[in-house]
Amino acid sequence: MKYNFDEIIDRSATNTVKFGGLETSFGNKDLIALWVADMDFKSPPCIIKALEARVQHGVFGYTRPGNEYYDAIVHWLKNRHQWAVEKDWITYVPGVVKGFAFVIDAFTEKRDCIIIQPPVYHPFRLVTEALGRVVVNNPLILENGQYRIDFEAFEKAVRENNCKLFIFSNPHNPGGRVWTRDELKRLSEICAENNVLVVSDEIHSDLTLYGHKHLPFASVSQQAADNCITLMAPSKTFNIAGIVSSFAVVSNEKLRAKYLNFLAPRELDQGSIFSYTATVAAYEGGEEWLDQLLAYIQGNIEFVDNYLKQHIPQIKAMIPEASFLVWLDCRELNLPQASLVKLFIDKAGLALNNGTMFGPGGEGFMRLNVGSPRSILEKALKNLKKAIAG
Repeated sequence: MKYNFDEIIDRSATNTVKFGGLETSFGNKDLIALWVADMDFKSPPCIIKALEARVQHGVFGYTRPGNEYYDAIVHWLKNRHQWAVEKDWITYVPGVVKGFAFVIDAFTEKRDCIIIQPPVYHPFRLVTEALGRVVVNNPLILENGQYRIDFEAFEKAVRENNCKLFIFSNPHNPGGRVWTRDELKRLSEICAENNVLVVSDEIHSDLTLYGHKHLPFASVSQQAADNCITLMAPSKTFNIAGIVSSFAVVSNEKLRAKYLNFLAPRELDQGSIFSYTATVAAYEGGEEWLDQLLAYIQGNIEFVDNYLKQHIPQIKAMIPEASFLVWLDCRELNLPQASLVKLFIDKAGLALNNGTMFGPGGEGFMRLNVGSPRSILEKALKNLKKAIAG
């Protein structure tokens, strides 16, 4: 089947954050929305049909995950990531951000130190601070147009601050790095040696590009598996974030018991009818759609990169190895961050994520969501070209 990712779908009446939140977040509801990390494409027909069939049943009582739910996840992880997991290792969680917030609550105390690697997904910092923990930054190093980890600084920061937890973006958001086996093993060794629990946010794991291969952190060694809580979801992959379909994978029995002892009494491990239905449908029938989506996303990234090189060379696109998010290096415009943001919003009419929200290293950058029909991106880039020229 050939899927149409060029179709423009009106989302304005669906109470979506991406469009409905424009006026609140940017002061202008008429911007081209290229910020929140969901896509403007219809989800795969297999998911829509499965949800329609479940609705037609007409009875929506209390629901538990059936064997098909666990089997679908186990098969997907084995087939897509060559990661063999067992049913008992899997538990539903109501969102990846909530999932690591629960890890913070269950495994750390107030004023404990938690290490992150900025520029990185902003809830890592915001949630940590909101829960009364101390953020320790180990900034990534930007080198030859890509990020790398400063392992010496990481180890030093972990030891000097007695860090209890490492929240890891794998693949990286916003830069799109797919970390190598050697990088993951080195992180694993440092964390295990210093009693630092790893929670690995792998929500973009299915969206690898240009031949890159995602490695689950817990898959690289027994040491990594024993010291890791992995958070995943079909939500970014199949554009079903509003259904809330995340899950955790924890192979270490003691870690899993402690995590579940936090989740279960609060009923935080219980999903909805539709979260289970959508997950099974996605993982059992969505692969063909996903492969075509990734080809379209690659085309969008190449379109943006080529347009910038030809028409706005002051802005450089960091080519992501995974995800539909493009990290734009705008430093050659030589604008203070406030002026850069104002350029995008007020002059170009575009809503992108401000790079500074991702922490140190985000200055001079903006995050662009290319999960839209190409015609929308073309219009946005033309607006940006005109704004800079004029």
